[in-house]
Amino acid sequence: MSALRQRMIAAMQMHGFSARTHESYLAAVRGLAKYTGRSPDTLQTEDLKRYFEYLVRERGLAPASVRLAYNGIRFFYLQVLAWPAVDLEVTLPKRAQRIPELLTRAEVGAILGACGDRRYRTMLGLCYGAGLRLSEVLRLRVADIDGERKLLRIAQGKGAKDRLVVLSPSLLEQLRAYWRLYRPQEWLFPGRGGAPLSPTGLQKAFTAAKRRAGVSKVGGVHGLRHAYATHQLAAGLKVERLQRLMGHSSIHTTLRYLHWLPSASEGEGERDLLAQLEVADG
Repeated sequence: MSALRQRMIAAMQMHGFSARTHESYLAAVRGLAKYTGRSPDTLQTEDLKRYFEYLVRERGLAPASVRLAYNGIRFFYLQVLAWPAVDLEVTLPKRAQRIPELLTRAEVGAILGACGDRRYRTMLGLCYGAGLRLSEVLRLRVADIDGERKLLRIAQGKGAKDRLVVLSPSLLEQLRAYWRLYRPQEWLFPGRGGAPLSPTGLQKAFTAAKRRAGVSKVGGVHGLRHAYATHQLAAGLKVERLQRLMGHSSIHTTLRYLHWLPSASEGEGERDLLAQLEVADG
């Protein structure tokens, strides 16, 4: 490992960045070095400008990918090489403002009902019933379930923050039924060798269940988290409360869900989908 790489990793650790941010920022600097054919500490501002012009004009990267590379490279020069400022005057492409194809309550219920594997159905139920990210579900431990207070502890979620989310009675009962069947010890959803389960299996299970349910909307497992947020707001939950439950650092991230709601009246008659699912196993 090069000295510069070690210094960058140390700087990111000091800032409390997640493992995914580590990978993305290191890849950004590595891409810059590969393009220029020189060590990043020998480059000048003009070299950086040319690189971003290359990313936008020649490679045609998506706006989010260009911004991620920009943030990673900017961090490197400010925090590792201690440049006094990084003002590249680069016109970054605007973020595309798209509304995802949101799942309705009926579609969520159909997808969960079409998932025949108890373990995967429980995991998908957590994505929707507690609004969890896929990575958060995979990292759950048995000890994170507080059955007495009906709470679930999310340890070191995105942004390296812990939070507590409320478990509905039906979701808590599903977790208890799952535990009685599989008896996990440390990780709630262990994979081979006792390590956390890989995300690939859950993603495939969701895709297969969606197909069996006849749901053709575009989107992966994260669509269940989007559905949770929009359904909660439509049912009258305050934005500030949703922000805490979702683990958003900024209220602006939560506010986007308001723009995705076609009508607040759709919250009428909110029902607990998870309570309606019949246990298909055992």
